[in-house]
Amino acid sequence: MAYTDENRSYKGLENYKAVCHSVGEYVNGQIHTNGVESFWSKLKRSHKGIYHKMNPKHLQRFGDEFSGRHNLRNYDTEDMMRIVFTKLVGKHLPYQALIKDNGLDNGARKL
Repeated sequence: MAYTDENRSYKGLENYKAVCHSVGEYVNGQIHTNGVESFWSKLKRSHKGIYHKMNPKHLQRFGDEFSGRHNLRNYDTEDMMRIVFTKLVGKHLPYQALIKDNGLDNGARKL
């Protein structure tokens, strides 16, 4: 089940319920969009306050990082660190892999 606002683009979804923000409805029982709005709000604040620019070439990495942070938000710091370090075992991102061409513009100004 997907919970959405009343945007027409969701009309094609098979299994969804919506709240109607245009008439002041923001919660209807279990139906609301607060979670996803919270996620995007945090991502936007980090973009403006920390990174200032998200390189299109690495946009998926930014999205993965923020979804991971969002999914761990209810854990205490010790449990959060344990989960993160457990998932890091065996993973590495060599510099050459980080800078190699992936077909996307890096967003840098052309001279």
